[in-house]
Amino acid sequence: MDRDDELTHLDRDGQATMVDVGDKAKTAREATARATLRMDPDTRRVLLSGEVPKGDALATARIAGIQAAKRTSELIPLCHPLAITGCDVVFEPAPDQERFVIEASVRCADRTGVEMEALTAVTVAALTLYDMLKAIDKAMTIEEVVLVEKKGGRSGHYRRGG
Repeated sequence: MDRDDELTHLDRDGQATMVDVGDKAKTAREATARATLRMDPDTRRVLLSGEVPKGDALATARIAGIQAAKRTSELIPLCHPLAITGCDVVFEPAPDQERFVIEASVRCADRTGVEMEALTAVTVAALTLYDMLKAIDKAMTIEEVVLVEKKGGRSGHYRRGG
């Protein structure tokens, strides 16, 4: 196993540990993640029309995603608390009439990346949409939670293929 493949969250005894990033320089970091919410076409029409009985589902999900990015270290045990400098959560209906795409981009200038913050943001935004829409469609599914891109840090630039 080369250095890039080491499991950095394990100590020499195999116990979980938080990585010490104290010697690393603060650099610009950015990550983008995506999640897809599959729903009935009628549910999607209600969402796009803004007539969700619980209120503005997209605005609520956007705020929930941003809040989740800021609180990731409280949810994921070995994540470092980061001073996030920006977070965008955007929604776009997919062309197939059954899916809704959620994308979050998170930025910071710190010693470790924001991949987990972006992934947490899209997941919580998707869960919030599910919560806001479950009265009309309990069969919705959250699919394809993926890291799309990350910039900065020792491992450099990553862009998901396809």
